[in-house]
Amino acid sequence: MPGTDGRTAEARLGSTAARAAAGVAGRVDTGAGPGTGRGRIPGRRGARGLGWSVTAGLAATVLTGCVSMPADGPSERVEVLQAAGAENLQVRVFPVPPHPGEDLANLLTGFLDASSADEPEYTTASKYLSAAARSRHRWNPEAGVTVLVKSPSRTITEPKPDDVSIDVPVSGTKTGQIDAAHTYRSVANEPYQEKFTFVKEKEGPDKGEWRIDQLPDGLIVDQTGFRNGYRAAHRYFYTTADSSAGVQRPVLVPDPIYLRRRTDPLTAAARALADGPSAWLGKAVYSAFNGAKLVGDVSVNDSRVISAKVDVPDFGGQPKLCQQMASQLYFTLLDQQGKGQIDRLDLGGIKGGCSVNAAQAQAVAPGSLAVGGSQSTPQAYYLSDAGKLMQTQSAGEGAPVLGELGQPKPGQPQIGAVAVRRDGAAAAAISVDQRQLFVAGLGPNEKLGSPVLTSAAARPDQGLTSPSWDGRGDLWVVDRNPAGPKVLMVRGRSVVPVSVGELGGRAVQALRMSSDGVRVALVLVDGSGARTLMVGLVAHSGTSTAPEAQITGLRPVAPLLSEIASVSWADTDQLLVLGKEPGKLQQLHYVGTDGSQNTDSPLQGGESMIAVSAAEVRSGDQTQARPGEQTLPVLAVSKDNEIYRLQGSQWREAAPQHHGTSFGYPG
Repeated sequence: MPGTDGRTAEARLGSTAARAAAGVAGRVDTGAGPGTGRGRIPGRRGARGLGWSVTAGLAATVLTGCVSMPADGPSERVEVLQAAGAENLQVRVFPVPPHPGEDLANLLTGFLDASSADEPEYTTASKYLSAAARSRHRWNPEAGVTVLVKSPSRTITEPKPDDVSIDVPVSGTKTGQIDAAHTYRSVANEPYQEKFTFVKEKEGPDKGEWRIDQLPDGLIVDQTGFRNGYRAAHRYFYTTADSSAGVQRPVLVPDPIYLRRRTDPLTAAARALADGPSAWLGKAVYSAFNGAKLVGDVSVNDSRVISAKVDVPDFGGQPKLCQQMASQLYFTLLDQQGKGQIDRLDLGGIKGGCSVNAAQAQAVAPGSLAVGGSQSTPQAYYLSDAGKLMQTQSAGEGAPVLGELGQPKPGQPQIGAVAVRRDGAAAAAISVDQRQLFVAGLGPNEKLGSPVLTSAAARPDQGLTSPSWDGRGDLWVVDRNPAGPKVLMVRGRSVVPVSVGELGGRAVQALRMSSDGVRVALVLVDGSGARTLMVGLVAHSGTSTAPEAQITGLRPVAPLLSEIASVSWADTDQLLVLGKEPGKLQQLHYVGTDGSQNTDSPLQGGESMIAVSAAEVRSGDQTQARPGEQTLPVLAVSKDNEIYRLQGSQWREAAPQHHGTSFGYPG
């Protein structure tokens, strides 16, 4: 989706303001100064944009003077043009009702503007409808939002004097769709075709005027209007228990949604949470609300305490339920308020209530399983060119881990890929021929031991790949053997085949597990070799002695990428993808699990880059950081085994005097 750069915002402002001056469109206000409630409305930094045809900078990640990732050719300086202060520009649109004698073109334009303006109940937009359409509720604006690449085209035939009804076809190209539950779905250039039927009113105050009598439900906006009028948010739900595992700590999983930007976002987010999870995520999570609804509006006072009330009859005998609901609501509203803006949340029922603060909520915080054990902050690991697994926190060589993975013994199988468990106490290692999988501890005197799993693949590029740990200690790996490609889960030394639904003839080539163990990113390949990125849900069943696992609900998240080289979780609801759009160079893209793009522009990469890694956990106070804030550097490996970290706006060699592979964070 186009970013809110100066040119895009001005284009919309100029067009709408000109029509407002002519008395036919929504009035636009770009600022009467602080405190008026009618000035510029700053957008949150890091809010997710939509689509892929974007040119504004990724928060200026690569700026003039930065060094690009070495590619297959000489390095070049990359310059990104920006409008000063443009990334936070938002335009507030006030609706204008229809004027006497307006023609069909202006009526349709006025209606589309008014329906997407900052008016909670769509009162002005309804004035464009016929009396019959209003009385019979023929338009449901809450049915969803259709996001078009640009303003819709319309074919309008000039009505004849005796015409009393006329149809106006409306068409365009879809780039996204929001359903009635606020859930976004990425659409790859899907055609859009609808019809508006106008009638000439026969009686009443609008007698003789044309009005809309039949129309599609929901709203129709272009990308810029959507970016201006909506903001990304998350509601949070608990992971369901795994019947085949022992006692587990439930953690919150983000469910991405989009809400109108300036219509009481706190209350809107709380109500969306109470409505329950999206149809997609609902298969793998549960909500403590379970039908409970919000009573009244959410309020926040000067002491940064949020108050909310639900229709639970009495919390007196249900303190655990109250705390669970309060924690869900705390993180949902924290996402709206931003870092450091909530000290406490007070939740009340009809009788009784409870409170939760940041420290109390940390126990179920999203991403809290991304690190564990002694690792409060993820360490970086890489496999040196000498075959040693190295651990490092900053630039430099680092030190070898303990055990045989850090000090290989003569005759020990040569290792080609490593994934460190999230607590830093063990690692999975795949042999260089990609046929054997080992799991070894990283303590003193730990042995590599015998392989846990062996692939029957004939060639290395058909063998084992993508070892990935979830936050509960299960290891996941892909066996690409053409004779029987499969996904496997390793629990202890037990290997569990994982069924993957909805593959449609494609095979899994790589995967990355989220720390909560509920979601998985999959790279699929079809018979032609084309690769697509999907996100699926993980469901566990069975018993402790016979565990079972399935991956279902696959949905595309980067439909316009034609090639995908590497993928990593970069946050609790964000993927970092190394890939190409058709006809473009390889770049890094941040995308959400709903398919929306999380930044205005891809991050500059290079053709020599083959693998990337980001930390799912945000460093610092997890409960106070906004989703998308990433302070741990992105890591990368090039074709010649040079290893890099992204520091500020520049790629720098992590260990200039050494080469290595499998550079990444635990998981």
